[in-house]
Amino acid sequence: MAELATIARPYAEALFKAAAADLNAAAVWVEALQELAQNPQLQQFAGNPNVSAAQVFDLITGVVQTALPEQGKNFLRTVIENGRLSVLPEIATQFRAMKNSRSGSSDAVVYSAFAIEALALADLTATLEKRFERKLNVSVELQPELIGGIRVVVGDEVLDASVKARLEQMKMVLTA
Repeated sequence: MAELATIARPYAEALFKAAAADLNAAAVWVEALQELAQNPQLQQFAGNPNVSAAQVFDLITGVVQTALPEQGKNFLRTVIENGRLSVLPEIATQFRAMKNSRSGSSDAVVYSAFAIEALALADLTATLEKRFERKLNVSVELQPELIGGIRVVVGDEVLDASVKARLEQMKMVLTA
């Protein structure tokens, strides 16, 4: 993983500097490219020696859901021509980290056993921002195996208030 991070860093830094005027707009198309780059069929197609960089570029620009500005197209061409399409998800992760660092925010993933309504999510976000003392970009992922409650991951910090975690704690106390 360290190797991927090392390869991705110059691309992420260059993209961050080039997109400094509108980081939010760049983040949208970078996320879209990240999702596409994680597709194993696309990776296999791009890795085929009989396929040119132009063909890979045309395929991606034809499939991507968001309109790519000229800056995005140039970035994508560079990544493809340098054979770094597989590193694109890590580039996007590092770009997002730089963007968050500049804005003083962090990404937070809330794992929940059930869907969270918008009003409850807004309340939860406010509570988490107080708890973690920073602005959070919250996303929700469903994990039915939690049984109930939530598990929050912000960077390397984890706040686990799930029923599954409580049951595990009770199990350890009872078996000790």
